[in-house]
Amino acid sequence: MKIPNVLCKKNRILLKELTKTDFKLRYQGSVLGYLWALLRPLMMFAILYVVFSKLLRWGNDIEHYPVYLLIGTTMWSFFTECTQQGIQAIVHRGDLIRKISFPKYIVVVSATLTAVINMLINLGVILIFALINGVTPSWTWLLVPLFLLELYFLSLGIAFLLGAINVKYRDVTSIWDVLIQALFYAIPIIYPVAMVIEHSALAAKILLLNPIAQAIQDVRYNLIASDTVITTWNLVENPFVKVLPFLLVFVLLVLAAIYFRRKSKFFAEEI
Repeated sequence: MKIPNVLCKKNRILLKELTKTDFKLRYQGSVLGYLWALLRPLMMFAILYVVFSKLLRWGNDIEHYPVYLLIGTTMWSFFTECTQQGIQAIVHRGDLIRKISFPKYIVVVSATLTAVINMLINLGVILIFALINGVTPSWTWLLVPLFLLELYFLSLGIAFLLGAINVKYRDVTSIWDVLIQALFYAIPIIYPVAMVIEHSALAAKILLLNPIAQAIQDVRYNLIASDTVITTWNLVENPFVKVLPFLLVFVLLVLAAIYFRRKSKFFAEEI
């Protein structure tokens, strides 16, 4: 019984140290340093807000649209950072993997936890921004971490699956970068779901079956607590369809973890 406990302790220490190292190296050499964890999503929000809210007049029918947009851009940045860093984690830690025997999933998890730290920092900014914008605090704010956790599990599943494939086929990273760009416009980050409903209610329902879109909309709804935010819960009637995004995340994470575990035996040889 003592041996597994010792191994678990060593794995936790390794995970902690790798996470700290990844976080420090991410901003090493930059003038602003850790401030980039805040500035990157805020700069993206500022550009999108000026273009789509002020110039194109999108979101006028959505209560607290600046908060609505900031939530979308921050969560999207979290998802992209998690997946991009997680996919490349095994390759970037090739020297460590060849020298030391340890569970390889630790490398992927440590890379994604850096994005989690950034997200927690940005969540504090969102809450402050929401209060300044006139959003009334509600008990529904307590539900927000649940949907962030859902998005993290989705990102981790993608990182496990594509990260394992990327060890042998390095084109995966480039392909994912292209898919990320296309996926950005397939999710209601800058445009409201109501705009999609005007053209097709079915298309809006399919759109919200995407776990990324569903998680973002649910965080918006619970944080802003506004009926102007459309979610799967108030758009879809079928109870099974409502929970389908959660099932997709669970199935992806399980299958990806199994695939990653099988392939991890050959990582040292293929890197």
